[in-house]
Amino acid sequence: MTHTYYPQGICATEIRFDIVDGIVVNLKFSDGCEGNLAAVSRLVTGMRVTDVIDKLAGLPCEGKDTSCPDQLSRALAEWKAGN
Repeated sequence: MTHTYYPQGICATEIRFDIVDGIVVNLKFSDGCEGNLAAVSRLVTGMRVTDVIDKLAGLPCEGKDTSCPDQLSRALAEWKAGN
């Protein structure tokens, strides 16, 4: 089942992902910095949800308190809390 998260305070407008046995798969960002977000998607695909949260939570971007990776960690934390 695909999960959709609508991030706040970043350029990306949507984060979609699937979780299979606690592993992130099919991660896609809508809008934002295409190359950077494609890299983030490739790097975290196949990782455990908890590992992604631990690595990306709290990363800032351009003077903001959040970033696309941080918003991904929030999306995954929200998924984890509901499962």
